[in-house]
Amino acid sequence: MKAKAAVYTGINKPFEIREFELTAPPLGMAKIKLVASGVCGTDLHIHKGKLAIPPPMIIGHEFVGQVEELSAEDSKKYNINIGENVIVDIACPCGECKLCRDGDDANCVNMGVTNGGNPDEPPHLWGGYSEYNYSPVQNLIKIPSELNPKTTSVYACAGPTVIHAFQLAERANCNLHNAQTAVVQGLGPVGTFAVLYLAAMKIPNIIAMTAGNTPKREELAYKLGATKVIGVDETVTDADLVFEASGNPAAFVNGMNMLRNRGVYLVPGQYSNSGGVEIQPQLITFKALHIIGSSQYSISDVKMYIEFLKNNQHLCTTIDELITEYKVEDVNKAFADINAGKNVKTILVP
Repeated sequence: MKAKAAVYTGINKPFEIREFELTAPPLGMAKIKLVASGVCGTDLHIHKGKLAIPPPMIIGHEFVGQVEELSAEDSKKYNINIGENVIVDIACPCGECKLCRDGDDANCVNMGVTNGGNPDEPPHLWGGYSEYNYSPVQNLIKIPSELNPKTTSVYACAGPTVIHAFQLAERANCNLHNAQTAVVQGLGPVGTFAVLYLAAMKIPNIIAMTAGNTPKREELAYKLGATKVIGVDETVTDADLVFEASGNPAAFVNGMNMLRNRGVYLVPGQYSNSGGVEIQPQLITFKALHIIGSSQYSISDVKMYIEFLKNNQHLCTTIDELITEYKVEDVNKAFADINAGKNVKTILVP
């Protein structure tokens, strides 16, 4: 039996659709059948050469699927069973560095990944852009039966990314629950999840900023809890919190300007080398700003994301409205549509 996968072949080159033989998973790993695999902004950065990943590679790190095969030993050890739906967490922290020992394994200095294997070597299907995936059983997080796995896939990366940024703010003793005004820069998956997360926190004023004429995104932002949607050329002042989710370096300057004294700036969106920008560092000093970067997330954040969905199932219908589906073999059309600004959330399906 064979499965299709989209192989990254180089910067700005079309993905190559290849078929690979399915094999029994090695001990410690599971074979997982695709339900939905998200296309992340990180994948776009890789394809454009803004993040250095050597080809050939099956990229993608938002794989949600159904466990089809694993050893009885692994099933018992990790309480993962055949037929269950799971999210694959690609992060492999070392467990030994100072950050891991301090309970901050999301920022492990020796971080490895599950999807970095050579597709020419068995079991071939390491990454997310595939009809099957092989991953360590310890990296699987169960999706409860009351949640639709396809819905869960929409924010499989963005949700934990946002949650971890807030966790880091909490570690820095920033009490964001008392915020009155929050600004979210960007309305992609990370930005839209930030909006609904802030709404769940009961923040009274949630202002979403978007570039260009994007009526669908604006409509979804309101449904997810935004109280106002504005363009990037409009001005906000005295925000308690700004959340950067656009990935545009110029947004960083605007974010600092929008904050009040002692305001908090969460910055998970700047996740590639997209060029530099001139800032006024005295603003950090005079306003006494808290600027918190956040890049990765841990299994605990994924579990918090799933718990969040369980507790907010009334949002699932709106979340489904973000989805545009493509078959794995249509990945090049998917990327063309994303780059044309047509989609909010793109997923690959069997």
